[in-house]
Amino acid sequence: MDLKKAIDRFLEYCELDLNLSQKTVRMYAYYLEFFNNWVIEKSNFKEQKSSVQVQDIDDEVIRSFRLYLSRDYFNPFKGELKRQTQNYFLVALRSFFRFLVKKNYDVLSPEQIELGKTRDRTIKFLSPEDIKKLLQTPNTQREKGLRDRAILEMLFSTGLRVSELVSLNKDQVNIKEGEFSVIGKGGKARVVFLSDASVHWLQKYLESRNDPYKALFIRYSGPKPKGSVSDEQYRLSARSVERLVDKHRKKAGITVRIGPHVLRHSFATDLLQHGADLRSVQEMLGHKNISTTQIYTHVTNLRLKEVHKKYHSGNKS
Repeated sequence: MDLKKAIDRFLEYCELDLNLSQKTVRMYAYYLEFFNNWVIEKSNFKEQKSSVQVQDIDDEVIRSFRLYLSRDYFNPFKGELKRQTQNYFLVALRSFFRFLVKKNYDVLSPEQIELGKTRDRTIKFLSPEDIKKLLQTPNTQREKGLRDRAILEMLFSTGLRVSELVSLNKDQVNIKEGEFSVIGKGGKARVVFLSDASVHWLQKYLESRNDPYKALFIRYSGPKPKGSVSDEQYRLSARSVERLVDKHRKKAGITVRIGPHVLRHSFATDLLQHGADLRSVQEMLGHKNISTTQIYTHVTNLRLKEVHKKYHSGNKS
């Protein structure tokens, strides 16, 4: 089968059969079309141009592609690709060839596409003191300040991704029970919980609202929509939340640049530091694999230090 045609079939399969989000399908499309263009431009494929077959892709082609990403490709906006980003291309190729194998095409085994080893991830998170300063920064005498306080409290209370937060509607959040369901990555549902503080500020914000819009968080600035106004035109965007987090961290005197995801990391760190187990935190974050949650090793390391201090004979006076 023609490589380009096979990629199109795979993307349709992702959308219709796997029911992946449009964002995920777009990312698969980007990585695989990038690969297709590179293959066509390779000297030994140039004569075939647009008729490269999936059977032509062997281990040597994948190896050459990995070398290209690692040594030669330079993104005009972001520069050289980090090893983790290089792996995103390879993960997409693995999924693509897994699909072809499932459809009984005689192609390269997806297991032969190895991922490059990456360094352990380090994450940013805020100290309890910085969290307190950040949460107290918005001017809650104003409706916009109430909204910002409610957003910051919710991000820290629930560990929501910013995309999950901005997609919420008022009727989805059960303030009385202090919990509600969200659909996260891969269409996976999970329950998130509101702290007493986030319930308090969310209630105060909603009580201040006098509008017909269903979005939980709306914007108060920007261009006025022309013609008939829809709910979505006033829904706060993920980019706006990123800006407001950055604005309030500056006001709080936090010198390290942070975004909404740092509050998600701070949420997980706070739970683990106060005794929560890793499996529970995995569920609350919506991680598919426990290995993803294990990036919070900085908390485990602190506990190990305490154990060493308490039990090692060299610490006994």
